Amino acid sequence: MTDSAPRLDVVCMGETLVDFLPAESGCRVREVSSWSPCIGGSLANVSVGLARLGARSGLVSVLGSDEFGHLLRERLAAEGVDVSHVRQTKEARTGLVFISLDARGERSFTYFRTRSAEFLLGEQDVDPDFLARTRVFHWGSNALHLPEARVAVQKAIERVREAGNFVSCDPNLRLHAWADPREPKGILERLLPLCHVVKLSEEEMEIVVGTQDPHAALEALSRMGVTLPVVTLGEKGAAFLWRGEVVHVPAPTVRVLDTTGAGDGFVSSLLFGLTRRYPDPRALLGASRESLTELATFACVVGSRVVERLGAVAGLPLAAEVAQHMPADLRPR
Repeated sequence: MTDSAPRLDVVCMGETLVDFLPAESGCRVREVSSWSPCIGGSLANVSVGLARLGARSGLVSVLGSDEFGHLLRERLAAEGVDVSHVRQTKEARTGLVFISLDARGERSFTYFRTRSAEFLLGEQDVDPDFLARTRVFHWGSNALHLPEARVAVQKAIERVREAGNFVSCDPNLRLHAWADPREPKGILERLLPLCHVVKLSEEEMEIVVGTQDPHAALEALSRMGVTLPVVTLGEKGAAFLWRGEVVHVPAPTVRVLDTTGAGDGFVSSLLFGLTRRYPDPRALLGASRESLTELATFACVVGSRVVERLGAVAGLPLAAEVAQHMPADLRPR
């Protein structure tokens, strides 16, 4: 790493996809009249959410050398995401997802991503110099179907931990995509204990830690060694465990159009706040309950804004749009 290389707040590693959003909701894929291509994939969404809030984010991912791959790379760069480590390959095509919505904004997905480019992450994508520039490394499970990708993520985690920086995970599990649903659980059991921050959704708790109770799930993550375990609870907000106490934070009441990407909005804003307040994991250990409650409450605000718009990225706000909801020290100057 050269002295002139810019420092990054968060580097995300994992899948980048094209989300095709329907022109209308309340109908099946076969009934949709037209589609709009958008940035998709949890890790790409988080990198965009961070950039819009004012953080310096980077993405490590693999796309096809096809028109959809070019589209995603160009749109991510236009959002301000560092795409220098988004690799394009001729060995596979960019993954596609068609999203249909029911009348309540709940999603169903039709995937075209069998052996798509996102799964070709490997050790060649782990650049120690690039990772040395980041304060947080954030990953998910959806690109880890092949052994090479799992090795790559574990090596990246080890590099970041050796440098004394944060590791964060939102599994964002999609069990239907795995031939054996027990496989991702084993991967997570091995890698989550290496993380400082872990966010689970309500739907993931039983799969990952074997309980439907948020309190028990948070305690299970804490026993693994996770410093800041968090569970998102949809319209009921979120909860986190800090110094043995479970803290609940509310979500604003909003009109839900599309729930796609709400968790990604939550994660991007939580990581944004953590990088602004805590330079490293040791500093986080000194955090107060009140400070973390502020950050989690703001993350719920951002997650709630996402569901008011169609698609995972459209509702991710700029800092100026949510400045009044930010803790004072996070507001743009």
